[in-house]
Amino acid sequence: VQLQASGGGLVQPGGSLRLSCAASGSIFSINIMGWFRQAPGKEREFVAAIAAISRSGGSTYYDDSVKDRFTISRDNAKNTVYLQMSSLKPEDTAVYYCAAKRIGTLGTRNVAMYDYWGQGTQVTVSS
Repeated sequence: VQLQASGGGLVQPGGSLRLSCAASGSIFSINIMGWFRQAPGKEREFVAAIAAISRSGGSTYYDDSVKDRFTISRDNAKNTVYLQMSSLKPEDTAVYYCAAKRIGTLGTRNVAMYDYWGQGTQVTVSS
């Protein structure tokens, strides 16, 4: 499985960005896809997750810090997962990574439980 993240950039506080994560390869092995972020000097942290592209349903799960501001979604036809980010704050500044795992549940936030990772895309929220 290969994951290609894109869509990062510089945005002012209160602004919006949409990140994309295109999956290829053995995508039918994927159960859950998620987004994580890592700010300078901090550990990588969970942001959001969604039931995988090849699965039916669209259950989602968010960290409390982004709930009501971020929306994770998927496009099955494009094998792509999105993270729509709104009302962005300076503390949202980080490198954002998409990830996928073969087993487990949406609520598993542990980085080590994810099997595949994209290369990361920088999001900077600053005036």
